[in-house]
Amino acid sequence: MESKYKRILLKISGEALMGSTDFGISTEILDYVAEEIKKVTNLGVEVGLVIGAGNIFRGVAGASKGMDRATADNMGMLATVMNSLAVQDAMERRGVVTRVMSAFPMPSVCEPYIRRRAIRHFEKGRIVIFAAGIGTPYFTTDTAAVIRALEIEAEVIIKATKVDGVFDRDPHKDDRAVKFETLSYAEVLRRNLKVMDAAGISLARDNKIPIVVLDLNKENNISEAVCGGSNGTLVIGEGTDE
Repeated sequence: MESKYKRILLKISGEALMGSTDFGISTEILDYVAEEIKKVTNLGVEVGLVIGAGNIFRGVAGASKGMDRATADNMGMLATVMNSLAVQDAMERRGVVTRVMSAFPMPSVCEPYIRRRAIRHFEKGRIVIFAAGIGTPYFTTDTAAVIRALEIEAEVIIKATKVDGVFDRDPHKDDRAVKFETLSYAEVLRRNLKVMDAAGISLARDNKIPIVVLDLNKENNISEAVCGGSNGTLVIGEGTDE
């Protein structure tokens, strides 16, 4: 296979790392994710990675239970650092050189996020995991993924989830759910489809960066999408709503 892209931003939800457990990180899933990412790097693709924190702490959920939203979001961003270090460890055990760059300064465990340094890591063939969101509350890791993708000049955002694309309703709850092959940014916003939050979609639309939503649990799904396969759902500018 030959890659369609030189540099991508891969977004993985924290919940994906739980596997069948109710909380935390499944080492079995962690190893699986690392193997799937390694397949992409073997194609010569430069990979930036953003990982959510829903398996440890979700800021919005904390705020909904009475916690100060800014405090809850800061806790969520710290949780992404834990997930990032876990994925880094799994990658480096497979011989893939990986750097974690945090929007929160944590010099004893990872590098601070510096855009030019991140790009230099890519040029040296390293995976870069962007942790702690963008260091500011009230932004989700989805929005952070779009921002980092734009900063590093990624050609596509691949969002790996628990479902095989974007549907008109929850496929886990309704057998009548219909999958979209392609969507425009405007249609995602108009229909309030749960691709990512509105801020992230709007930012992607304004900068015309495509988003592929696919199932993380299907083996080779990410590497096939990188090579132009029709996996999942493609969100792109064309469409009747544009």
